[in-house]
Amino acid sequence: MHIVLLPILAVFSALTPARQWVPPTQPIVINVKVQEPSKLVLTDFAGKEIAPKDANLLSVSGEKSVNLKDAYKEVSKGGTYVLFVVPQNKPTAQFTGTPLVIDGRSDNRKGAGGEVMVTKIDPLEYAVMTTEQGTMSMAMYYDVAPITVSSFLYLSRTGYYDGLTFHRIIPDFVIQGGDPMGTGTGGPGYNVQAEFNDRKHEPGVLSMARQGDPMERSGAAPRCEYANSAGSQFFVCLNYQNTQALDGKYTAFGKVIDGMDTVKKIASVPLATTSRGQSDKPANPPVIQKVEVKPVTAAENPYAEMFGMKK
Repeated sequence: MHIVLLPILAVFSALTPARQWVPPTQPIVINVKVQEPSKLVLTDFAGKEIAPKDANLLSVSGEKSVNLKDAYKEVSKGGTYVLFVVPQNKPTAQFTGTPLVIDGRSDNRKGAGGEVMVTKIDPLEYAVMTTEQGTMSMAMYYDVAPITVSSFLYLSRTGYYDGLTFHRIIPDFVIQGGDPMGTGTGGPGYNVQAEFNDRKHEPGVLSMARQGDPMERSGAAPRCEYANSAGSQFFVCLNYQNTQALDGKYTAFGKVIDGMDTVKKIASVPLATTSRGQSDKPANPPVIQKVEVKPVTAAENPYAEMFGMKK
């Protein structure tokens, strides 16, 4: 089993979980503090609102503690949800504070029955990557790649990516970065298990680079040691006509929501040439100046379109 370092629980505005990791036999207690009469709203990760068992439990004025299991039957069954605090008579898009991601992780090992093993609670966050060519804001796929998202945000939060480069650029395919050695062979010293999912590798999608399995050339699925070889190297997709072959074979974990102009500028930098012709190594690799992890707010919400929110 690969060990991934996870971020320290942040201080949340308006919503605070009693604990970040909750066993299936324990209540999922959320402490709520508001300045005006509000309500709790739970949605799935596509933005669909979940109907509560008892709406009265979700009204909040001042301070209150709520066991989500009492309010929603869905949270006991697993799945990824987002919890908002919304002032009364306002749409969900005008929430206050930072929402929480409620991630009920099921045991999907063979013969385990798929029951919830643990529920993990995180603030809903996004990343802003600043490069020499500009910035890009990145939303995370918490629902289909939670371990990869945790690792990427941890490395970003702790400054790992600051000063690294995009060391590999294939026009009309991908730009790839995140290697501390700058050669395509480096990583953080640990591996992240594969979380292959149904998200398409469309333009702007973030996905994890990994070691290729020679068996894949014949159409076979990557063997375990290759599938689980990702670390810190990631790539951003450019043209789905060329990247669709990656679907289901690489871990898509997020998407550039704002800043595709920056991605295109990086993709167009001059490439080095060798005796064999043009390579995929930039002549002057673009530098990742910094990556900031920011809490989602109503004013800064890269997930709004993903969740189908309207002001």
